[in-house]
Amino acid sequence: MTPIQEPITGKEDLTDLSRPQLVVAQFYRAFNLRDIVLMQENWLPTSEAVMDNPLGGIKRGWSEIEVVYRSIFEGSSRVQVEFYDYTVHSGNEYFYVIGRERGTLRTATGIELELAIRTSRFYRQFEGRWRQAHHHGSIDDPSLLQRYRDLVLKAA
Repeated sequence: MTPIQEPITGKEDLTDLSRPQLVVAQFYRAFNLRDIVLMQENWLPTSEAVMDNPLGGIKRGWSEIEVVYRSIFEGSSRVQVEFYDYTVHSGNEYFYVIGRERGTLRTATGIELELAIRTSRFYRQFEGRWRQAHHHGSIDDPSLLQRYRDLVLKAA
């Protein structure tokens, strides 16, 4: 399977959310626009939802996951990311994507940090539509991870 290099940015036409890439694009639209309502629509609304990322550790259920996104969205730093170098794997009731995120964190004081994150997202059918059930993100570079954490959590 050849990884797809065309990035998912969130600017895609989201009229057909039956297509896996567009459901993933919905996530990036919500993230990049800091839209907590759209983010909630993307996630599974049950305790089965799990997120493991550099800022929040492991969070279970939307109520815990939402806290992490709110801290990013309501902080003074701006984080913009896109998803690329990914593969899509699917079955009848699920799909998952594995790839990379790249983007930028900009603080209100003008500090800029280039981001490189390994990312996987798992979606499953729930009440007739795709919902994100799991996300895992990792930053390989320990110094980048520490700077990212410091800048985002400090700005929250």
